[in-house]
Formats: sequence, C-alpha cells, structure tokens
Amino acid sequence: QVQLVESGGGLVQTGGSLRLSCAISASMFNQYVMGWYRQGPGKQRELVASITGGGTTNIGDSVKGRFTISRDSTKKMVYLQMNNLKPDDTAVYYCNAQRWGPDWGHENYWGQGTQVTVSS
Repeated sequence: QVQLVESGGGLVQTGGSLRLSCAISASMFNQYVMGWYRQGPGKQRELVASITGGGTTNIGDSVKGRFTISRDSTKKMVYLQMNNLKPDDTAVYYCNAQRWGPDWGHENYWGQGTQVTVSS
C-alpha cells in the first residue's frame, strides 16, 4: 500500500498564497501520476492539477495561471503552489497517486486531505 500525507493547508485572505505538500511512500515514485483534487462545500470533487513522472502537467481551468504543481523525485514529494487565492478555492485538498500497468492494473491512492480556507 502507498501512503500519502498532505500538509500545508490553512486560513488565508483573498489574494494570499499557500503551498501544499504531499509525501509519498511509494518505492517507485516516478511510475505514479500525482494529482491534487479538491472538494469545496456543496461542490463535487474536482481535479486541480496533475503531473506525470516525466513532468507533464495538467492544470484545471479554474486555477490556471494561479496554481503550479511540481514534484521532487529525490524527496518523493509533490507540491501545489497556490497564489492569488480566492474564496472559491476554499476546499479540502487531497493528494492522489495513480499508476497503470500490466502487473498492477490501476492503482489509486488518496491522502487524508488538508483544509484550505480563503476568507473574503
């Protein structure tokens, strides 16, 4: 089993910044596509950003230009830098790891979540 632990959430004002971190226990970290999802009050869970082992990123339209995802293969960490935060960014943010292959099928792991609250 892969363990994911998020940190870095908190309370900020509109326009502020936060950086979320996710530590991953996977021995073959670079095989996993890493992502950040969020679920706000009364909203569906949505993909915020993802990054492959090769560094290809996908950023959700609602956060494009404000959020950046990155990963560190040495530390086995993934980060979400959030700038110019808005009240609509308020949500629980979840770290996700996925990989596909003939030996393991589709693996999908989630962290416990970290709360981000943006005040107006």
